[in-house]
Amino acid sequence: MGIVAGLDSSSTFTRIVVCDTDTGAVLRQGYAPHPQPTGDPGVTGPHETDPQAWLLSLGEAAGGGLLEGVQAIGVSAQQQAVLPLDAQGGLVRPALVGNDKRGQVAAADLVEALGGRHAWAEAVGSVPHSAQPLAKLAWLARTEPEAARRVAVLMSPHDWLVWQLLGRPARRTTDRGGASGTGYWSAATGSYRPDLVELALGHRALLPEVLGPADGAGTTPEGLLISAGTGETMAAALGLGLGPGDAVVSLGASGSVMAVHHEALSEPTGLITSLADASGMHLPVVNTSNAVRALRGTAELLGTDLEGLSALALESTPGAHGLVLLPYLEGERTPDLPHTAGTLSGLRRDSMKREHLARAAFEGMLCGLVDALDVLRSRGAGVRRVFLLGAAAGLPAVRAAAPGLFGAQIVVPAPADYAALGAARQAAWALGAAQGTLAPHTPPVWPAPAAQVFEPGEDLPAWQAVRQQYIATREQVHPGAFRAAGN
Repeated sequence: MGIVAGLDSSSTFTRIVVCDTDTGAVLRQGYAPHPQPTGDPGVTGPHETDPQAWLLSLGEAAGGGLLEGVQAIGVSAQQQAVLPLDAQGGLVRPALVGNDKRGQVAAADLVEALGGRHAWAEAVGSVPHSAQPLAKLAWLARTEPEAARRVAVLMSPHDWLVWQLLGRPARRTTDRGGASGTGYWSAATGSYRPDLVELALGHRALLPEVLGPADGAGTTPEGLLISAGTGETMAAALGLGLGPGDAVVSLGASGSVMAVHHEALSEPTGLITSLADASGMHLPVVNTSNAVRALRGTAELLGTDLEGLSALALESTPGAHGLVLLPYLEGERTPDLPHTAGTLSGLRRDSMKREHLARAAFEGMLCGLVDALDVLRSRGAGVRRVFLLGAAAGLPAVRAAAPGLFGAQIVVPAPADYAALGAARQAAWALGAAQGTLAPHTPPVWPAPAAQVFEPGEDLPAWQAVRQQYIATREQVHPGAFRAAGN
């Protein structure tokens, strides 16, 4: 038996779990919010941060002897962020984090500079967007050229935290999961595209060495093994124990759908972001601009909350008496309709009731996510289980409709710190590989998380009719919206 820790540094907090290497049982936990900015003149907005705050939060979360007896640590951290460093390893400017829309013009210029969306999908399996680290570099070169010229090294948050834990060695490392989200590493080829860094930044920069899933990044002066680390999405997938045939639907204000697959998937128009995972597999992702925001908007219109909207929806029947909501309230990424609006179709005297509108909101949101999953299916991803994540996954109306609309078993995991658990599992894997007790291609087998499971029932044909009603409405309002993607 051994003891390992998983550290998750999100955009707002650090969470640490200490686990038994054999069983995955959580022995101890720690938590601390990131310190709030105190008027640092170098930090100019919500999408810039001093990463020293992550270290302060880490120290607080690990207080009280939390890491006593720990033999290895895994690190998970927020994605869509870049730390521009000078040749000595100092920050050129605050880290650029989050969905920073200042980079929209820079991202569009990058798309054009390489020859369009298809060229980017072929090059790295994704198309530049404002949140992506590559687009942030292009924005930096455009708006802060002096700072951009000083950039010599590029790191992501998890790379930087691992480097700090190891005492800032000359060797800098990352993992394939984190690298795949940068916009300058290809999951299909497993290699960097330094020419794309040059295209964005104006010159090349040193990039971290990409480690294998079970590799260690190094050992601290105290003798702690630090594993490769990874991004939060990949760590959560490892913590959930996902494998081939599994998909994850994340229900936030916007939505995302990812599937575990044995090879990198891409799509000519860039609907798929081709990510690698932390186990040696791949995590192709399709994003939507609208998910729970469609529910919240409908709830506000009807003068209720999400729980009240769910109860209303269950007073209606599948198909909402012919009402169909295309939930494109903020434009849409999948299908690629950035300037469109939502559509409510099928209004008749007998369908103009609160419960039918509530039902249409749930069905429209879920059908939009099924559209995203179908993009992955059309490129060869097989799906037998769909994991639903997010607070809205607990709503009875979601659980009632999801099995039939997705046409698959629905798994709703119990709330847990899955990114931190995944980081701990990675640490156990690296420790076992270093000790010769685990194979480098097989992570430790930890019990599946507690979950509720929902199967498609005898009413599956009725739900598939709802799905076809949605597709017919979408094709009538936005004909050919998915033609390029093969849907």
